Amino acid sequence: MQEGTLMRKVKSKSWKKQRYFKLQDDCMTIWYQSKRTGKTESAFSISDVETVREGHQSEVLQSLAEEFPPERCFTIVFYGRRGNLDLIAGSAEEAQCWVQGLRQLIEPRSLTSALASCTWIRDWFQKADKNKDGRMNFKEVQRLLKMMNVDMNEDHALRLFQDADKSESGTLEGEEFVLFYKALTQRDEVLSLFQDFSEDGKKLTLLELVDFLRQEQLENEGTEELAMELIDKYEPSETARALHVLSADGFLMYLCAPEGSIFNPRHRALWQDMSQPLCHYFISSSHNTYLIEDQIRGHSSIEGYIRALKRGCRCLEVDCWDGPNGEPVVYHGHTFTSKIPFREVVSTLGKYAFKVGHPSLGSGDICSPRELCAPTTFPGNSRFHTGDGYPRVLTSPSAILQELKHKILLKGKKIGRLEDTLDGPEDEAPDVSDDDNGAEAEEERRRVKVVLGASALIRGILYGSALQKDKETLAQVLSDCVVYCKNVSFRGFQEARSSSRPSEISSFSEAKARKLIRDAGNEFVRHNTWQLTRIYPSGMRTDSSNYSPQEMWNVGCQIVALNFQTAGMEMDLCDGLFSQNGCCGYVLKPPFMRDEETLFNPSDPGSWEGLGPITLTIQVISGQQLPKVSNSKEGAIIDPLVRVEIHGVPADQAHQETKYIENNGFNPRWDETLQFQVNVPELALVRFVVEDYDKTSRNDFVGQFTLAFANIKPGYRHIHLLSKDGTNIPPSSLFVHIRISK
Repeated sequence: MQEGTLMRKVKSKSWKKQRYFKLQDDCMTIWYQSKRTGKTESAFSISDVETVREGHQSEVLQSLAEEFPPERCFTIVFYGRRGNLDLIAGSAEEAQCWVQGLRQLIEPRSLTSALASCTWIRDWFQKADKNKDGRMNFKEVQRLLKMMNVDMNEDHALRLFQDADKSESGTLEGEEFVLFYKALTQRDEVLSLFQDFSEDGKKLTLLELVDFLRQEQLENEGTEELAMELIDKYEPSETARALHVLSADGFLMYLCAPEGSIFNPRHRALWQDMSQPLCHYFISSSHNTYLIEDQIRGHSSIEGYIRALKRGCRCLEVDCWDGPNGEPVVYHGHTFTSKIPFREVVSTLGKYAFKVGHPSLGSGDICSPRELCAPTTFPGNSRFHTGDGYPRVLTSPSAILQELKHKILLKGKKIGRLEDTLDGPEDEAPDVSDDDNGAEAEEERRRVKVVLGASALIRGILYGSALQKDKETLAQVLSDCVVYCKNVSFRGFQEARSSSRPSEISSFSEAKARKLIRDAGNEFVRHNTWQLTRIYPSGMRTDSSNYSPQEMWNVGCQIVALNFQTAGMEMDLCDGLFSQNGCCGYVLKPPFMRDEETLFNPSDPGSWEGLGPITLTIQVISGQQLPKVSNSKEGAIIDPLVRVEIHGVPADQAHQETKYIENNGFNPRWDETLQFQVNVPELALVRFVVEDYDKTSRNDFVGQFTLAFANIKPGYRHIHLLSKDGTNIPPSSLFVHIRISK
């Protein structure tokens, strides 16, 4: 890694400033300073970096492609919603040195290796060692405790300090600081649990560990083999591993690992049947994907597509309009949002659409067919499919997900029927009916939807130029691209059943969807067993806020479009549902939502089928190293409480919370039990929220974790908290005990 490398920091085509970049000695921090003033401009932690992209992989660097070769350009991408850092090195060699060095530093390590190398301990030491002499006096230790969200009695802190100061030098260094840190982070609640199953209180024999796994963790299959695996994987002592025993340190490492998580590790991988019709899945879907801010003046960026796709989104929107020089552009029509070339959007989809391997959907406004169909519009080998080679079975009852893998499907207007595309044209009047009526038709009129997934679906409503509103023109070449997602107007469930086909799709605003749920819940569920439905946010949500997706999932709506750029409970639910099944963006609906004769109605308890009712009992035991509230005063310590929320059918909506713990964000103990009855667990999501209690104003958000009820592992489990942006905030966690009973 170069030290003090001079590179150009780029914000726009005209804003290119030279800055010195340097990796600090802790190998965890990078700072950069102005070449002209020598003043340190900013710094960031390696832990904040998600990935590094080489070449012209941002709008800014693409605009400079003729001035600077791709070998000298790279982009540092941060977690969450922090803006990217575009850099131009002085040479290709310097660029490669930084790219490869950063990638090595951010490459994730296993929990075992992280703990073994004391990663967190070193990180805290570097932060607290103010004078950088490699030692820590008691004053620096007190500063460390404040940084770690600990409000500890000074006498107790001094006692821990003196116990660790084996050299009696008045400072801690090396192994002494490790001793201090371990005393500080000792988990009494975990040690007590360990000793309950350990005869000598020092180790768990293989049989004792098996007893714990069966009795508390409810691991009833292959338990002895699992116990051996856990010892081999998490026991730090070679001697203990050879004796097939687990020490207290190994026990804690297991509980903090994926096997000790509340999220069933088997459900992280692709675990569901992926051979069902497309309408049998919930599909991760975004609204106006190109926007990364508000709906009126917000910034349009290909980053919106990259972030959504990397988050597992399978339904994208691409609103296309006539641009200069015959090139279509993407933006929110009739607003002041910025514009990006359609060519760049398509190129980005080609790079990122299939990283997760399953189909995607998309939508947007369309410019004139002449421009959209130009040979230069779709660069490279297009994956849009016109139906050639598709098995006939896909047309009835619906497209089979597995068969569509690595394809891009357009949703849009279509001349004639699907059969015409497969069998050849017939003499038939063009069918270019609207998706909806009234204001909703006007909303959909300016959209071309792109759906990506096990295959990729690009939904498109194909219209003439925005300057020719009164005259709709549908190009045959675009019509032929619409295979399994033909837009049709919705005129009632009875007419849809008698006249529509499984290869067609209707769209509803959130308000219309709520009315249908209220007036005809069961009919809506039945409709969604054989045909796709898309829901989009109200046009009044100009701030890019979101509606709750849960009420739409409750009736089986597959494509529930959200503003991915806006953090909050709604996106937590979306991330929670789609974090399973390999994060492929597809979740199989429960059996009673795939049966065309189902009686299920989310608002009618008499119609409920399935596993419920079930009692969910959660003992909230403790928290570990909870983060400080952003923008809090220096030295402030949080007063944390935990709220558990159930999201599901109306009767299951509930929340309960613990008391708050004063001045302890480091290792708060609650030991409180919360209990819920869940009537339809197949549709339920459970959200754990940690807040900083404030008696005079609204509580501040600290962290959260959301998962589907079906993914919960009972027993003693850790919940690894996520930030408001949905990113990890290690090592922050909750320790809970979960019981599920009929």
